[in-house]
Amino acid sequence: MPLPPTGNHQRNPERGIGSILLHIFSMLLRTIFLLFLLTAADFGQGVSKVWVADNGDSTYKNPIINADYSDPDVVRVGGDFYMTASSFNAVPGLPILHSKDLVNWRIIGHALREQLPTDVFDKPQHGGGVWAPSIRFHGGEFYIYYGDPDFGVYMTKTKDPAGEWSKPLLIKEVKGWIDTCPLWDDDGSVYLVHAFAGSRAGIKSILVVNKMNAEGNRILDDGVMVFDGHDADPTVEGPKFYKLNGYYYILAPAGGVATGWQLALRSKNVFGPYERRVVLAQGNTDINGPHQGALVDTPAGEWWFVHFQDRGAYGRVVHLEPTNWKNGFPVIGFDPDGDGTGEPVMTYRKPNVGKVYLVETPQDSDEFSGATIGPQWQWHANPDARWAFPFPEKGVLKMFSVQEPDGFKNLWDAPNLLLQKFPAEDFTATVKLRIDARFEGERFGFVVMGIDYSYLGVTNRDGKLVLSRSIARDADKGTAETESASQPLSANELYLRIRVKPGAICTFGYSADGKTFKDVGEPFKAREGRWIGAKIGFFFNRPGKFNDAGSADIDWIRFERYARTQMARVN
Repeated sequence: MPLPPTGNHQRNPERGIGSILLHIFSMLLRTIFLLFLLTAADFGQGVSKVWVADNGDSTYKNPIINADYSDPDVVRVGGDFYMTASSFNAVPGLPILHSKDLVNWRIIGHALREQLPTDVFDKPQHGGGVWAPSIRFHGGEFYIYYGDPDFGVYMTKTKDPAGEWSKPLLIKEVKGWIDTCPLWDDDGSVYLVHAFAGSRAGIKSILVVNKMNAEGNRILDDGVMVFDGHDADPTVEGPKFYKLNGYYYILAPAGGVATGWQLALRSKNVFGPYERRVVLAQGNTDINGPHQGALVDTPAGEWWFVHFQDRGAYGRVVHLEPTNWKNGFPVIGFDPDGDGTGEPVMTYRKPNVGKVYLVETPQDSDEFSGATIGPQWQWHANPDARWAFPFPEKGVLKMFSVQEPDGFKNLWDAPNLLLQKFPAEDFTATVKLRIDARFEGERFGFVVMGIDYSYLGVTNRDGKLVLSRSIARDADKGTAETESASQPLSANELYLRIRVKPGAICTFGYSADGKTFKDVGEPFKAREGRWIGAKIGFFFNRPGKFNDAGSADIDWIRFERYARTQMARVN
């Protein structure tokens, strides 16, 4: 039987002296391990300084990824686990993450290099694009299926998940089909389960199964409805399809992103009828809406469930839950009353994968020293190669100013935002850069982007550089920015800093020497985007058309724990 979870459910029985000594020794090992992590991170070995899920004592803490990887799905191939997640309008899309133990994850690439159709996604399509993909392995190839709510069902595949994926194939041109997942049956039949986006389809809260051809690249019929959630499970969506021990299982969330629960449906027939169980809910924990994710086993035969939790401005962070089977249904998390409905754990022993693997985390800091930028970066729309180039000779990312779109109101409509997800609840991000603005009005920005956004801007005004703070509220409604705290700069090389503390409260500052920082403007409360968390990153805009463009050399961006940094307030 699995060990009982710790954290919210920890018990404290009386211990003998041997147990106490063992506990002290364990804590000492954990301390040494954490010191090693900090040292490794300081020497650039790629371990995040702001969030590590591996506790170093054969346990982990949730979330395993403290960043916005919405609607995660996972597949195991041999001893390797691969994850993808919703990427909506961001490019590159369909992130591919790899793990050996379900706790330590690293971004290894993306399956989607541009969004189709390109004439649409060359402009930001907030909330559009990739919704709730599924990743599967069949016949020696990896497959990803995803629904674009406005265009239809796409499929892409590869033999190397870290390499190039095929151009997405539109296997069903249709509006409102979302959250697609395939199943290859024992007899060679192929099926696809999906949900509906009420905003596009005019129906929702139901699940439908369709037949596909043997290649999985064509849908053959209009489908059979296998579950109606209107009575007890409103907004049922996000289904994942499995066949185990002769039963078809559909795991699907219901009840809404921030408040819902996880269902498991079971049937001997692919088209039902399906038995229903609630197998995961918030219970007495602080983990709201725990649902939508992946059921996966280890080579040793353990079962685990990967799911998200909606945290507002921080997006949908990723949790890992132990899973047991009871009366033919999975029980996810810890089941304190034995009723078959689990609740999330905060800490737990790591999965049994046969050995201990190195600690890894999704990338956040970037030295911009090589021929590629880190895979954590995404553009707001299909990018133009002229916007930015790695420049290994100088060890910088060289970003050029881009003409603002016609009718420009604010950054909501700007495609040339290079952003990454918030990597933790509290952190400090510091950027070293050089600005060479050539024309009047060119503005570089270090931005926290969402429906509300704010940034530190460096603008060419009358041939001189000026630093200021700008804020836009309800940017999606076209509201104009307001600017404050404008001040001249004496040099074009400087450091910009954004500190984020719990509650997504952001403080902005700058420094001439990288040592003494001064606040600029008032604190800003970050706000989520459309179906995504707030992001942090850069842009460089200009108001008109010129025959050349100013540039910004971004030397590096480094993420540290909030407590490590200090900032003096401007009088």
